Amino acid sequence: MGAVTLATQNLVWIRRVRWLTWGALTLLLSWISLGLGISLETTWLGALLAFGFGSNAALFAVKAPTEGTLLSVMLLDVVLQTGVFFFSGGPFNPFTTLFLVNIALGTLMLSRRRQWVQLVACLVGFSSLFVLEKLAPEGLGLPNHAQLMRLHLAGMLIAFIVAAAFIVAFMERLLSAIRRRDAELETARQSAARNEKLAALTTLTAGAAHELGTPLGTIAVASTELLRALNALEVPEDVRDDARLVRAQVVRCREILSRMSSRSGEVAGEGFTRVPVDEWMQAAIAELPAGAKVAVPSLSGLAIVGPRVAMTQALANLLRNALHASETVGLEARAHQSRLIVEVPDEGPALSPEVLARLGEPFFTTRPVGQGLGLGVFLARTLADQLGGSLSYARGEVRGTVARLELPLA
Repeated sequence: MGAVTLATQNLVWIRRVRWLTWGALTLLLSWISLGLGISLETTWLGALLAFGFGSNAALFAVKAPTEGTLLSVMLLDVVLQTGVFFFSGGPFNPFTTLFLVNIALGTLMLSRRRQWVQLVACLVGFSSLFVLEKLAPEGLGLPNHAQLMRLHLAGMLIAFIVAAAFIVAFMERLLSAIRRRDAELETARQSAARNEKLAALTTLTAGAAHELGTPLGTIAVASTELLRALNALEVPEDVRDDARLVRAQVVRCREILSRMSSRSGEVAGEGFTRVPVDEWMQAAIAELPAGAKVAVPSLSGLAIVGPRVAMTQALANLLRNALHASETVGLEARAHQSRLIVEVPDEGPALSPEVLARLGEPFFTTRPVGQGLGLGVFLARTLADQLGGSLSYARGEVRGTVARLELPLA
């Protein structure tokens, strides 16, 4: 199904407003006739009201409206409402303030040129009431002057309330649209900022791997030769342990650089493929340390689209973080509409709201120094945003933390 156009959304809104407008006019005319006892041309008024309701029902058949369609509907309302006001008091009818509703509607939904067309049409419609009153045949049965004054005085308050209610509804719709736009802009700004950080991280890790690779390799060779020489000599065992420690730390540094470089590079440049959800989860669990037990929920037939390795590492990072917090880790997944929702709950200590708010910042970690890079959640969240999904954290119902990853289904 294609995306709903703005004109289609506006047509739905116009239909709702027209039901309310023509319903309000029907009640107001009934009040004029029955409440105030003013005789009206019910045949003409009934025909105009029926045409208004009927034309609104016909709008359900319009499948691909344009802005021209919206303007045509608004101009039709000006003509029909001008006729209704002519037969129910002309310029003395206080409910002519409903012309302002048409103007406000056009301002919200039409381009500048069509807004002016709508404004001129409303001005012509209202002005014509003064002319039509003088040209009307004497036997037409229009209200007399005394009745018109009674209608005008009694209806001003009601007309003001009705027009004000419509205008407030329009302004609220406009403000809601502005708030939605601001929220979308903020989301886009945050996504752009994360992408900039990812690009900077990729450059940093590539440069660090290049600049540090040679000296680390030299240290690794020297420490290996030193350990061989110490094994041939009679030296205390703690001296050999120091040499082994140097060798082990060099290996760790090279692994960290390799992991940082590969993670950032895969997120930035890996191609998209269609990945079955079951296969994706199994691959992520295979990345975990030996002995980790995580049950895989059955979601056969479902698939996601994205960079296979990066998506696998993203889920594996969430599972590793949960395993670091507690020995018991869950993996829950379900399909909701066109989205895949994956939750990874743990039973560790509950994180504070301040820490939850910072999760996802690059190089921020809750682990002790030296036990984490603080990049796993950042890369997972960046990937989720790029795929049109999201990653969030919340406190568990009893204890612990729940990571919630949401991705679009293929």
